[in-house]
Amino acid sequence: MSAIEKPKNNNLGNDTMKKISTLLAATALVSVMSTAAFAKTLVYCSEGSPEGFDPALYTAGTTFDAASRTVYNRLVEFKHGSTELEPGLAESWTVSPDGTEYTFKLRAGTKFQTTEFFTPTRDLNADDVIFSFERQLKADNPWNKYVEGAAYEYADGMGFPTLIKSIDKVDDLTVKFVLNRPEAPFLADLAMDFASILSKEYADKLAADGKMSQMNQMPLGTGPYSFVAYQTDAVIRYKANDTYWAGKQKIDDLVFAITTDAAVRAQKLKAGECHVMPYPNAADVAELKKDENLTVLEGAGLNVSYLAYNTLQAPFDKAEVRKALNQAINKQAIVDAVFQGAASVAKNPIPPTMWSYNDAVQDDAYDPEAAKKALEAAGVKDLKMKIWAMPVSRPYMLNARRAAELMQADLAKVGVTAEIVSYEWAEYLKLSKEKTRDGAVILGWTGDNGDPDNFLDTLLGCDAVGGNNRAQWCNEEFDKLVKAAKKTADQAERTKLYQEAQVVFKREAPWATLDHSVVSIPVSKKVTGFYNDPLGYHRFDGVDIAE
Repeated sequence: MSAIEKPKNNNLGNDTMKKISTLLAATALVSVMSTAAFAKTLVYCSEGSPEGFDPALYTAGTTFDAASRTVYNRLVEFKHGSTELEPGLAESWTVSPDGTEYTFKLRAGTKFQTTEFFTPTRDLNADDVIFSFERQLKADNPWNKYVEGAAYEYADGMGFPTLIKSIDKVDDLTVKFVLNRPEAPFLADLAMDFASILSKEYADKLAADGKMSQMNQMPLGTGPYSFVAYQTDAVIRYKANDTYWAGKQKIDDLVFAITTDAAVRAQKLKAGECHVMPYPNAADVAELKKDENLTVLEGAGLNVSYLAYNTLQAPFDKAEVRKALNQAINKQAIVDAVFQGAASVAKNPIPPTMWSYNDAVQDDAYDPEAAKKALEAAGVKDLKMKIWAMPVSRPYMLNARRAAELMQADLAKVGVTAEIVSYEWAEYLKLSKEKTRDGAVILGWTGDNGDPDNFLDTLLGCDAVGGNNRAQWCNEEFDKLVKAAKKTADQAERTKLYQEAQVVFKREAPWATLDHSVVSIPVSKKVTGFYNDPLGYHRFDGVDIAE
C-alpha cells in the first residue's frame, strides 16, 4: 500500500474502519509525543488533509503547508513573515535589460533528501529545474498528465505556457528562463508553491518502475523536512532533513495532526497535544488569549473572501442580476457573525493593505428593496440557486456554512430561494472549477507573492477560466488592463492600470466581495521562530521548541 492510499476491498464497515483509523492515528501521535525526551517534536494541528503532495497540481494552502513548505524549495524564497524575496536554490540571478531573460546560478552541493523509498546519487542541477517547469508547460511531456485529472492551475492561469519561450541549461549549475515578453511579477512568481523544484532523478526512477503516481504520494525534495508517512485524513509525519543546505532544523520530528474541527484544535492546543493551530473560531480567540501557556499571533491578512457567480450560466451571465444579488447580501452581518468583527467588509478583489488598492470604488450598498426591483427589471422571477459552502476553515472565511446561511436568509427576502451545498474539500475545489457548475461558490484567496497580479489576473483573468477563475468570467476590457500591467516595471503605471481594472470589476460584479480578515494563530509559548505570515504560510523551518 502506498503512502496515501486507503485500504481497498476490505470487508469492514465504514464506521469500523473510521474507528480503527482514529485509534491508529491516536496511537501514532502518542508514540511520537513520547519520544520528546530523545528528540524535539512539534505537533501542528492542521485544519484539513492535503489533496496530494505535488504542489504544482493544486492551489490550496492546506496542501502547500503539507508539501511545498516542508519538503520542497524554490529558486527564490520569501523571507519569513515578509513578501521580500531572498535566495533559495538559486544563490544569485541576473535579469536582462529588456526583462525577458532571467539567469539563475544554482547553489552548489545542494542535496536531495535520502528517504526509505529513494536514495539520490547526485546533487541538484539544472536538469531538475527544467524538469520541474517543463512538465507543467508542455502537454506532450510524459509527466504532464501523470495522475488522473492532472491540471496545473497556477502555471496555466498565470499564462506561463505562453510567457516562457524556453528554459535553457547553460551548465550544470546555471539555468536561463527566456520569456516571450517582459513580466514584472515573474521573479516573485517563482517563489510561489507551484514553482517548487523536484528531483528529475527520482522522477526517472519512478517512470522506469511504472510508479509515476508515487510522485504525488511520497514526495522528495531539497527542503527542511523529509516526508516519512501519511495516514489518510489523520497524521502526516516528517523528520528533519540531515543534509538541508541551510542547516539541519532544530525540530527533529514534525507531525501534522489533521483536526478539521476548530474547537477540537483549540482543545488539543490547550491540553498540550499540539503546539500550533490555524484558524480558531472567532468566538474562541479571547479565551485562547487568556491562557498563560499560549501566545496568539495576529495580523491583517493579505486576503479576500468572495461569492463567485458562474457567469457562463443564466441568469448569472447578466451583470445587472449579479449586482442585484450583491445588494441583497448584508456583508456586515457576515463579518459580525463569522468573525466577531475581526474582519472588514470587502469592496475590491484585492485587500486594502496591497499597493494599487482603489479606495475610490463604491461598494454595492446593502439595499433589499433596490435588489428586488433590479431583479424584476431584469425579468428574473422565482430564482432558485445554489450557494456552495466550503467544508473547512480558511483564514478568509472561518465558517462558510454560517455565512451561507446568512446569505440564504438575505436572498429569501428578495424572492430568491437558495440551497446550500457542500462537498469534501478536495472534491469541492475540483467541482467548483467546472464551467457547468451551478449557482455561486464561496471561496477566497490569500496572496501568494504580494503582487496585485496574483489576485487580479490569477483569479479573474481569461487564462484562469476553468481553473482559479471560479466565476468563469472573461471580460476583454478587464483582461487587457491586467495583462498590460504585467508588461511594465513602472509601479506607478501598474497602479493606474490595476485601479482601472478594479472599476471594471465592480461594474461587472462577477463576485460578491465578502470580507478581508484578521488572521489569528494561537501558538504554545514553548515555540519560537514561528511567524504569522502575511502570505498565509505555515512554515516550520527555523522553528524551535523548548522541551
